[in-house]
Amino acid sequence: MDDLTVFPRGASLPAVLAQLARQIEADGGAALAAYQEPIGDHWQLFALLPGAILKPTPFQRDLSPAHMKRLVEVMKKLDRYTEPIVAVRTEGGEYWTPNGNHRRAAALKAGAKMIPAIVIPEPDVAYQILALNTEKVHNLRDKALEVIRMYRGRLDQNPRAVEKNFAFEFERAHFITLGLIYERKPRFSGGVFTPILSRVDVFLAEQLKEAMADREERAAQVEQADALLNDLVAAGRKRGIVHPYLKNYIAARCNPLTRTRKSLPSCKSALASFCKALGQFDLAKVHFGEVRTAAAIAAAATEA
Repeated sequence: MDDLTVFPRGASLPAVLAQLARQIEADGGAALAAYQEPIGDHWQLFALLPGAILKPTPFQRDLSPAHMKRLVEVMKKLDRYTEPIVAVRTEGGEYWTPNGNHRRAAALKAGAKMIPAIVIPEPDVAYQILALNTEKVHNLRDKALEVIRMYRGRLDQNPRAVEKNFAFEFERAHFITLGLIYERKPRFSGGVFTPILSRVDVFLAEQLKEAMADREERAAQVEQADALLNDLVAAGRKRGIVHPYLKNYIAARCNPLTRTRKSLPSCKSALASFCKALGQFDLAKVHFGEVRTAAAIAAAATEA
């Protein structure tokens, strides 16, 4: 702590940062420098933290074994560690890393005992950093699971907080709804429902405790629609219509928002209409060629 370098030179170190530096030292780490980052002039610490006390945030996505393997290979090939992680110290004395969890885990596997880290004194920033994390591109399942875990974390902290106030952290409202389903069904095809949910599932002006009940209702409607879709796909296969895009094709045909222009229905109303259309869908009018053509058009649109 006595050797801590402060930038800009001669600046007075904020009390909260001086306390954080002492805590890092007491936890077995080394606080090396205090500085103001160049965007918002917020004070941060550069430190070495014991790998044993570094943990992922409890709400972020799971580690990717393939990404981990590649990072370990690169670290061993370079024979050095080059990129600091970001860390926050929690009230319980743990250090969470909202950005750099794969690097943390890979470094430990490669034999590192101490990890270079940028330590931020405000624990709440961990939620905001996760929303901006670009270390590895999320797929829909990863993102939805990360968001529902953040949601539960916020709910535990303050159930009276209003859901829409966390729009920046959660990014898209339908990630919450889909996250509830992915928790129960890891192989759920959430992308099938994104064209509907991304338009009508909005952040709620309700306290998190009440909003969670509303989210569960929406998730139940999506699961009902998914069950109807699965039954239709199974029936289609019996008729010889076997194509990986069949589920998406039926969902698109039954989408109640296709002709909606000026105003959108509520999320619950849209999902109710979707389920009704699925229940009335006539498979006899579907031909394999139509599904194949639709799949080709969708693939071309994605590539463009």
